[in-house]
Amino acid sequence: MESLRCVVAVDGPAGSGKSTVSRLLASALAAAYLDTGAMYRAVTLAVLRAGVDLADPEGVTKVAHEASLTCGTDPLAPSIQLDGDDVAQAIRTAEVTSAVSAVSAVPAVRQLLVARQRQIIEEARAIVVEGRDIGAVVAPEAQLKVFLTASAEERARRRSGENSVAADLTAADLARRDRLDSTRAVDPLRRTDDAVELDTTAMDIDTVVATLRELVTTRLRSSAQ
Repeated sequence: MESLRCVVAVDGPAGSGKSTVSRLLASALAAAYLDTGAMYRAVTLAVLRAGVDLADPEGVTKVAHEASLTCGTDPLAPSIQLDGDDVAQAIRTAEVTSAVSAVSAVPAVRQLLVARQRQIIEEARAIVVEGRDIGAVVAPEAQLKVFLTASAEERARRRSGENSVAADLTAADLARRDRLDSTRAVDPLRRTDDAVELDTTAMDIDTVVATLRELVTTRLRSSAQ
C-alpha cells in the first residue's frame, strides 16, 4: 500500500455507516480521509449565516464562492473550517441538516466543491473519500468503489442514537433526504455498476472495516500484477 496510488470511494445514504467506516478504514490503511458531506454542510452553514434564501441559486452560489473552506484529512482528527473558524460541531445542527440537501442540489455549488474535492484527492497518495456522488462523479477512477446500505429502520436507529432525536422523526428526515438526494437533477445519489454494495444492517463496524480492507488489498494486488 505504501508505494501504490489508492483511492477508495464510499457512497451511500445517511445512517449507512459511511463516516465511521471510512475514518476507520483510512486509519487502517494509513490513508487520508475526506468527508465531502462536511464541505456541503459548511457551505450550507455559510448560506444560513448570510441569510440567503435557499431558493435563490445565484445567492447560494455567491456565498459558496466567497466561503473559505479548509478540510483536514487526518482520519484520527478530521476537521472542517469555514473562514478560519472550526465549524465541526456547527455543521451538525438540525438547521444545517434540514437545509443541506437544497444547497447541495445547486449545480454551481456542486461544480465548485467537486473541483476542490478532486484537488484534495489528487494531492493524496492514498485516500478514502465518502459522500453521495464519489464513485459516479468525484472519483470515477477509484480503485475501489463501495456503496454502503442498511435497512431504513437500522439507519434511523443509528442516527437517532447520534443526535438524541426520536427514531420516528429521524426516519422521516432520512427518508426526506434520501428522496431529495436521489432525485436531484445534478449528481444524484446512486450506486455505480462497478461498485461493491455492502448491506451493513446486521454487521458490526469492525466486520465492515475488515471486509473493505480485504477488498482494497485484493484490488491493489490485482492492479500490481
